[in-house]
Amino acid sequence: MGYVRAMIVFGIDPGSTVTGWGAITAERGRLRLVDGGCVRTDASWPMEERLLRIHDGLLEALERIAPEHVAIEAIFRHKSSESALRLGQARGVALLAVGRRGLRAAEYNAMTVKKTVGATGAADKEQVARVVRMLLGELPKGPADTTDALAIAITHHAHLRNGLR
Repeated sequence: MGYVRAMIVFGIDPGSTVTGWGAITAERGRLRLVDGGCVRTDASWPMEERLLRIHDGLLEALERIAPEHVAIEAIFRHKSSESALRLGQARGVALLAVGRRGLRAAEYNAMTVKKTVGATGAADKEQVARVVRMLLGELPKGPADTTDALAIAITHHAHLRNGLR
């Protein structure tokens, strides 16, 4: 009997200056961190350069980790149309990287993610991070965007496990 690799779920929290990503798997019923990180850009860079960096950084992580499933944060309302546009552009190149790997991305809004990982719908980033750390036993070093991406991956894993996707 051959070795069967555990399913890996890759989560993406898009942003125009920091795009978080994180990958999880489950072993013997317990969630485990595979890897996590972020793609950083500088707000002073031209948007084309920022989007290229996000695309290339996510594509590299997706190729290295080779997940079976990908999930991304859905677009939500923003106070300004300019910030919504920047987020949409970052999200678009993230989806392009996913598509280049021949994958599809499930979408989850922030409220669904918070409720699924066990925090309340009104939880702040610190509360979500505490729950994610408890579920995974550890967190990679990095910004909250990485933890948020892991929460998105955990959400998709839970939906797959419960037959909701």
